[in-house]
Amino acid sequence: MSAVKETYTSGVRRLARRSMTGLARTRVTPNALTALGVSLCGVGAVLVYFESRGEVLFFWLGALVFVVGSLLDILDGALARQSGKGTPFGAFIDSTTDRVGEGAMLGAIALVFHRDGNEWALALAIAAIAGSFLVSYTRARAEALGLKGDVGLGSRAERVVVITGGLVFAPWGGLPWAIAVLTGSAWLTVLQRILAVRRQLAAR
Repeated sequence: MSAVKETYTSGVRRLARRSMTGLARTRVTPNALTALGVSLCGVGAVLVYFESRGEVLFFWLGALVFVVGSLLDILDGALARQSGKGTPFGAFIDSTTDRVGEGAMLGAIALVFHRDGNEWALALAIAAIAGSFLVSYTRARAEALGLKGDVGLGSRAERVVVITGGLVFAPWGGLPWAIAVLTGSAWLTVLQRILAVRRQLAAR
């Protein structure tokens, strides 16, 4: 699993570097991409909330806007490295807005479950929000201790894929199952990171 994830991550990073080469020569800043990305994620969340007015239209539009916003949130780091315009504050804002965009979408999904009276799916959505935030928090705390903290399968890119897939199949009942997968993978990743930190500290 680790080898598959490493191959996937390396491939995505190479693609990001290539795609940012031209943009790095322009006046577009990484912070501008960050702001646009989190704004689009917010718009996607609003569209999903209004799914009662047309499931296929609003779920699919929400998924599309969320994917574009999430890609921009991922590519802003690549632009910062490629253009040399990155700053410590920009990196801080980037990681913070990642949580905002994802939290907004999961919150909108939770509201949809509440409106539908689906209590078990609502509980999973709440657990998914907590789990996804803890995935990022455990990495940050590990790296603050000088340790490797990016272990596990449930990183942001994987969570975006699962959420998007759930939204695409939501009109046919697929969203609760996608959130169940997201919740399980997020909490598994949290456990993996806790155990990885424990091993690294023991090795010291």
